[in-house]
Amino acid sequence: QVQLVESGGGLVQPGGSLRLSCAASGSIFIINAMGWYRQAPGKERELVAVISSGGSTRYADSVKGRFTISRDNAKNTVYLQMNSLKPEDTAVYYCNRPIGLGYNIAIVNWGQGTQVTVSS
Repeated sequence: QVQLVESGGGLVQPGGSLRLSCAASGSIFIINAMGWYRQAPGKERELVAVISSGGSTRYADSVKGRFTISRDNAKNTVYLQMNSLKPEDTAVYYCNRPIGLGYNIAIVNWGQGTQVTVSS
């Protein structure tokens, strides 16, 4: 059974940085693109970054130039480095197969997500 486990969230001041991790089990990771989503209170879940199986990346305009997605295939892990964080980045962050940013790959069961709060 596919399992996604996100970690690395926390409370950070505006302008700060965080690095999120997503550990994935099974073949979902090796042969697929992976993405990071976020969901703020009262808003729909949105895809903010994607990395292909070969390492190509795409970003939502709201995070372009501040967030960097990467992956370690040997560890079945995808990362999201978040710099210059803003209060509007506050959300629960999830990883999954990407739907959006030019991709349409069926998602699997969602993990528990990791809370990111940007506040002074």
